Amino acid sequence: MTDTSLEVLFITLVLLIMASAFFSGSETAMLALNRYRLRHLVKQRHRGAIRANKLLKNPDKLIGVILIGNNFVNVLASALATIIAQRLWGEYGVLIGSVLLTIVLLIFADMTPKTIGAMYPESIAYPSSLILRWLLKPMHPVVWILSKISITLVRWLGFKPKDSTQHHLSQEELRTLVDESTSQMPIQRQSMLLNVLDLEKVSVNDVMVPRNEVTGIDLNHDIDTIRTDLLNSQHTRLPVYTDDLNNVMGILHMRSAAKWLQLENPTKAELLQLTQEAYYVPESTPLPTQLVNFQKNKKRIAIIVDEYGVVIGLVTLEDILEEIVGNFTTNLSEETPDIFPQHDGTYVLDGSTSIRDINRALNWKLPTDGPKTLNGLLTELLENIPDSQVGVKLLGYRAEILQTKDNLIKSVRMWAAVEEGAEDLSELEAHIND
Repeated sequence: MTDTSLEVLFITLVLLIMASAFFSGSETAMLALNRYRLRHLVKQRHRGAIRANKLLKNPDKLIGVILIGNNFVNVLASALATIIAQRLWGEYGVLIGSVLLTIVLLIFADMTPKTIGAMYPESIAYPSSLILRWLLKPMHPVVWILSKISITLVRWLGFKPKDSTQHHLSQEELRTLVDESTSQMPIQRQSMLLNVLDLEKVSVNDVMVPRNEVTGIDLNHDIDTIRTDLLNSQHTRLPVYTDDLNNVMGILHMRSAAKWLQLENPTKAELLQLTQEAYYVPESTPLPTQLVNFQKNKKRIAIIVDEYGVVIGLVTLEDILEEIVGNFTTNLSEETPDIFPQHDGTYVLDGSTSIRDINRALNWKLPTDGPKTLNGLLTELLENIPDSQVGVKLLGYRAEILQTKDNLIKSVRMWAAVEEGAEDLSELEAHIND
């Protein structure tokens, strides 16, 4: 080294600094890769992604190669810088060279390449993986020994060096990932994904058509009434029963009903022969389970029963799909919606409106872990059937009962009035206006 010219030493030093920058930038880029995008690119047979994925399967070996290479070039650069500084500044060269080299390494071989690697991980990691994979072969024995020592130390410290579960997303983490991908996908698709994640929390009881709203064919009616009911029906499938829904005889498809309507002298027995066997499900069945059951049993409508076997409503395949994609059809039997916005910012709601529908339509957060309808929520809160002109205060919301009929709350005026400290909407408080 004493006979080597300063020009050669300077060129070698620059090359070592560039090598140090390569190791620093490639380390940050490799560890900053999006693992899920990486797996996607591997499936697409992207060569750089395949190389990077193989290296990341053994992170201890990858980090070992990078650290060995980086420390080697840094030590060698430090030795060359000392020789150059001593030639230029004599006995003070060691101090001056150490300070200057530290500054140069921090800026050009550490901070700058790592910043670039973090900003553009794929652009740096994929080309770097070619060199790192090549370096891993001759350095494998050294890397293996150092990795064994490192893993032993990690275990002594009480950590698990190969915990694969840390790379799996929980449901809440996946929800956060979808929430933050607004710029990557349309808002409608984002909403659908979030609805799929929420499906596990919902049972058929939450989306069913309540028993009092179910339309069907009562075989106790005369033929003319049954004919009229069929002609006026807005549904594709109807339950056929005697007296009430607890005596369902079968499910009638409107295609079969059309054949019956064309008969000259149709009979109830002929109508009953056209029905299919009713399909019953318990009210606590989760929606994903019911969706699979619909597919398995080739059914599109199910009668819901409670723990005593009493029919409480029905659910259709369409009801479940609407939980994912939103309302894609209109209910022709309803001439007006259940939520009526008022000029003063309040809303007049039908008492039979589902709490979930209210929350979804108005972006409210009424509690859904109890009663399913607004009528049920208010009557449970008041513990009686109230008269009209009764005010009810829920934390964050106000409700004024406008009309009651047949032991039911028929219409309610509601508005949001968020109070300070009102964070837990499951804590409800009633207030009766004098």
